[in-house]
Amino acid sequence: MTSSTTVRSPHRLYGRGGELAIIQGLLTRLRQGDGGALVLAAPPGLGRTALLREAASAHRSRGPVLYGTASAAGTAAATASADSAGLPDPVGPAACTGPAARAASAGRAGSADRGGRATHAAPADRAGPVPAPEPFTPEPLTPEELLARLRDGSTDRPLLVCADDAHAWDPACRTALAAAARRLGPGSGVGILIAADDGPAFAGLPTRRLGPLDEDASAALLDRLAGAGAGATTDPLDPVVRAELLREGAGNPRLLTALLGHLTPGRLTGRTPLPSPLPGAEGVLEAYAYRLDALPAPARALLLLAAAAQEHEPAGAGTDALLLLRAGTRAGLPRDFLDDALFGPAATEGLLQRAGSRVHFSPPLAARAVLHHTPPARRRAAHELLAALLGEAGGRAGTLAALAQRACAAPGPDHALAARLEAAATAPYSHAERSSALAHAAALTPDPPLRSARFAAAAEQAAHAGDPDRARALLARTAAPAETGSGLAPTTGGPGLAPYVHGLLALRSGPAVDAHEALLAAAALLGPHDPGRALHALLGAADAAWVWGDAGGYLEAMGRVDPTPYGDVFASYRAGMCAVLAGRTAEGHALLRRCLDPDGSAEGHPVLRRCPDPAGLLRAGVAALVLGEVAAACRIGARALGAVRTRGPEVLLPQALEYLAYAELRAGLHAAARAHALEGLHAARRTGQPNSSARLHAVLALAASVEGPAEACAAHCDAALAGAVPHGLAQPATLATWARGRADLAAGRPEEAAARLGPLVRPGPRQGHFAVRTLAVPCYVEAVVLGGRGGELSSVVDEFAAWADRTADPQAPAQLARCRALTAPADEADARYAEALAHHDRAGGDFERARTLLLYGQWLRRRRRTREARTPLRDALVAFQRCSARAWAERAGGELRAAGEPVAGAVRDTGGGGVLSALTPQQQRIARCVAEGATNREVALRLSLSPRTVDHHLRNVFAALSVRSRTELARLLGPQTSPMPRTPRTPRSPRSPQSPQSPQGP
Repeated sequence: MTSSTTVRSPHRLYGRGGELAIIQGLLTRLRQGDGGALVLAAPPGLGRTALLREAASAHRSRGPVLYGTASAAGTAAATASADSAGLPDPVGPAACTGPAARAASAGRAGSADRGGRATHAAPADRAGPVPAPEPFTPEPLTPEELLARLRDGSTDRPLLVCADDAHAWDPACRTALAAAARRLGPGSGVGILIAADDGPAFAGLPTRRLGPLDEDASAALLDRLAGAGAGATTDPLDPVVRAELLREGAGNPRLLTALLGHLTPGRLTGRTPLPSPLPGAEGVLEAYAYRLDALPAPARALLLLAAAAQEHEPAGAGTDALLLLRAGTRAGLPRDFLDDALFGPAATEGLLQRAGSRVHFSPPLAARAVLHHTPPARRRAAHELLAALLGEAGGRAGTLAALAQRACAAPGPDHALAARLEAAATAPYSHAERSSALAHAAALTPDPPLRSARFAAAAEQAAHAGDPDRARALLARTAAPAETGSGLAPTTGGPGLAPYVHGLLALRSGPAVDAHEALLAAAALLGPHDPGRALHALLGAADAAWVWGDAGGYLEAMGRVDPTPYGDVFASYRAGMCAVLAGRTAEGHALLRRCLDPDGSAEGHPVLRRCPDPAGLLRAGVAALVLGEVAAACRIGARALGAVRTRGPEVLLPQALEYLAYAELRAGLHAAARAHALEGLHAARRTGQPNSSARLHAVLALAASVEGPAEACAAHCDAALAGAVPHGLAQPATLATWARGRADLAAGRPEEAAARLGPLVRPGPRQGHFAVRTLAVPCYVEAVVLGGRGGELSSVVDEFAAWADRTADPQAPAQLARCRALTAPADEADARYAEALAHHDRAGGDFERARTLLLYGQWLRRRRRTREARTPLRDALVAFQRCSARAWAERAGGELRAAGEPVAGAVRDTGGGGVLSALTPQQQRIARCVAEGATNREVALRLSLSPRTVDHHLRNVFAALSVRSRTELARLLGPQTSPMPRTPRTPRSPRSPQSPQSPQGP
């Protein structure tokens, strides 16, 4: 394929790579003399015209282009362009007329060219102008002339025909065009691209249906339209405004362009509140009018009922098919028609699609178009009918929905109806339903302070539902808080609620220090009148301080909590955590054990059976991890996850999965931890919690440092640090750096591992998070000893010994004995390794035991006790293979081969093409290290050899491979490993007297 066949755009088409590839294939076949047809089917505004113009622009240098479209005068005009510099102007004489053509023309007003670029002049109050389209050179043809040109086929060059808005042409033109398209084939030299609505007009032809842009493509388009990243001097879009534009734009480029074009600079930058609803959607919504007007009256009535019924449902939930059946019957629609419409798409031309017991609009934007196109009186009648039906159902199931429908039917503010909505918006309704009801109540409220409080309450419920963008948009509609809370219902919370929601959102997606301060301030405002929310604000502030690494901030927040109303278990948790962080470890552990065993029976941790509250179970899991009771932490974490899945809220799911995954990592269950962390990562992305995503990436990095591959570990480390460092999340930053250091050890790079881990475990400004840095000490000691860096390790080992003496972690005694074996004199090391292995036998856990066996076998081989070294090395290899620790197994296999024992299936010839097959296993390892750039001394340290032995083997390698220098050897083998980036700077964390081992705060 030559470059001349490639579809290129001077203005990028966002999210249409698949469509451009298909069009490029058609143009390639056309250039080779073959023909074909393609229908680009899409609702209005999704860019089908832009794709046609891209194809025409790409082909015009290779052959003539005929371009036809429904014009503003209600015509289908065509223009020919063979060698002209521009595309044809869609304006010409009348030929095919009708209401469909006029609707298509009306829908094009305010349209978007080339992926959403506006084709009309930008309003003067826009933040920045949008480029105008290229000039056109029109040469109009009527459809009859167009079809005659196709029949004539006199051109000796490949001909491309672009038929835009072909669904709006009259039936005769459509039929002739479809017949011509069906006749095309090999050798025809004609290609036809048809852009049409997603209807039956061109059934049977190859069709590509365009969907809405995905979130990333919509965001990229919006940034370009607003001038972001293009050297613009305007202020950037406010994040709340940006999120609301993306939500309202619904992935429709034309709609997104129109919405942006109707906002002033003040509104775009957040200095002026956004109107509700956003202006500018009228043109796109009217483009659906022709399709609605063409439907029979019963179909239009059913569509109106379906669109109105969605108003009380969460976004994307559709509506209940049974409710629609009852509403249609009450409205007098024939039962046969209702059965056809609700069980098959033909009656509504596919606008309604049934999925199980729910009915959805296709595309979703059609529901808004139906409501927009319906007169207000008819809309209110539909809402009132639905409210009556839902009210007749009785019980709580229909109460909130009926009130929401009455709110939609209300012609203006209604204080009484707003109060009823607010009173009904409680459990067991979902958080999303409560948020929608409270937003309706706020819209009906005439009193500004009460309206703001209700919008803040709606934002709180949206935050609990995992919809932070909706929560921020609702918060933006709150005014300054009232001086008093008089007249505010308990649901709304009164003064302090908006700061509380801001703090919750910052805790999940912003800097931890901001969340800490916001939640402390909110707690002070909420305390006098809303102690429940004040407690949650203080716990959130403590949580922020924990992940930030500020022990003092944690103690400050928890010190302001009055535990008296919340029971003995909570009081023990609060006092125990504060005691541990204040240095009173024994006292704190005794208190925390009460959280696991309130009755002191020590039988099976009764909290697992008694506590149904997800938040209480998560606190119990934290207590278990601080104590080092990793088996109990896994059991409690599994129970907490079940409680969150059953009772919600959805926003706690990433946290529950994170705590369980971290506990499983501590227990050596790496595969289970990886599975739960991956699920948590998806949940965090779905609920808009980037801080949780950073923590879960750190957990995944730790799992990958055991299981591999190294690329996955590096990718998760990078992702964790990218989210953690800007937001001051010291805990995931520490875990990610530890994971990378452990991966360095697995790959046989102890020097790099020591350089990464040293700042974490030693005193200084880069010291790691107080709750997890001690866990990295065994890796650091191993890296320093194997790397031959020297240095004083006694203080680090002594600190680890003090922690091992306090914790119940079953691996701690074995890890401590291993550290002492690594640093012990030669005459004591044997006994220390034996002690460590004895501890491992009692504690269990393949991975840590295998690491001790590997180090013991490596130590024996270094002491020339080769025959003795084979047994621990063989056991280490088998254990690593059993727990899928591939990189560690390769390292153990290399040591075993160096001890003189062949390892079947373990040798990897990373040089490619059998280039290392002539070398012994020891020579292969030396060759790889040298190819990576290591000096002889570094190779000797890495492989536990003397520099003279390395030099001897390297000479033999040069001779066997016929190379004369290290450069030639590296060139022959190619890059064996990816270069490791420098150790990122982790957020500074104040030093704490003790090191509780927990993934996060309460």
